[in-house]
Amino acid sequence: MATYEREITGPVGLCLPDGRLDPAAVGWSRRPLHRSAIPGWGRTKRWEYWCVTTPTHLVALTVSDLDYLSLDSLYVLEFGTGRPRGFERTSILPGRGARLPDTVAGHDGTGPLVVGPELPGRGRVRIEIGAEPGGTRLRARCLGPGRVPVEVDLFAALPEGHETLSVVVPWSDRRFQYTSKHTARPASGTVTVGGEVLPFGEGAWAVLDHGRGRWPRRVRWNWGAASGRTDGRTVGIQLGGEWTRGTGSTENALCVDGRLTKIGQELVWRFEPGDPLAPWTIDDGRAGQVDLRFTPFHVRRVRTDAGLLGNRTDQCFGRYSGTVRDDGGRRIAVDGLLGWAEDVRMRW
Repeated sequence: MATYEREITGPVGLCLPDGRLDPAAVGWSRRPLHRSAIPGWGRTKRWEYWCVTTPTHLVALTVSDLDYLSLDSLYVLEFGTGRPRGFERTSILPGRGARLPDTVAGHDGTGPLVVGPELPGRGRVRIEIGAEPGGTRLRARCLGPGRVPVEVDLFAALPEGHETLSVVVPWSDRRFQYTSKHTARPASGTVTVGGEVLPFGEGAWAVLDHGRGRWPRRVRWNWGAASGRTDGRTVGIQLGGEWTRGTGSTENALCVDGRLTKIGQELVWRFEPGDPLAPWTIDDGRAGQVDLRFTPFHVRRVRTDAGLLGNRTDQCFGRYSGTVRDDGGRRIAVDGLLGWAEDVRMRW
């Protein structure tokens, strides 16, 4: 099912010299092609978010620059046996932190991104994102519960020819977002918490959310993603909602055995905001390309009220079941694919 959105096939800048959105940048691509230099200051948001999952545990890294403050975090969750247990370390500092690159950090041709002190303490987080042959190296360090040392050393492979989704979402020529979403990237490495080593081997998958743009003061979004093997195929699911409505763009796509299917249809999200652990459904109405049920087993709640910044996040981790259909018309059964779905309201 072809999307109505324009596919971009060559390099393009995100902005005009005066900071307005370049109309030539509006569209989507199968690999990162935008250079997102955004001149000036104010309302500009830049981030790199990685989440690497296994069947029993996961780790998420965030590096962000919101113009007036930086927010960097490390989140670890174990859920393989018994009740899920996890912890998070977040460093919020006034002013601009690390200068995030205009291209995807850890991608070929982009220099390393490093934030935080080499030996972090008192709630600080050290995160390093760098390109290596065949993929992206992710390293992080902080003090966990009881001040035990936490070390992250992971590699997110990018197989030759593996396609990803990049798209520009235009609210107006002054408010816009460029996002590059990568799913189903094979991962490997370890996370060490004190003396316990959490292995990331077979069945580990990395997802990237790269963002650069100028945002409204208040916004709400839904985001869902999942990666893994199902119905004999390697499947990555990328789902968005709410924030793209009315823009003519969506951030919806499937990646099946490394080949991207762009979905131009807005999705219908049904869930209980007061009970995020109740089942969710996400579908495209009667189009028949996406028909999924998400069953959460854990919710990560974030509530922040730091002056200009207000954040209400319910990020649920769980499993997807249902069906999806790629551009070739193949219907793929989704059976217990691990991922997340979130409901976020931001004031920033």
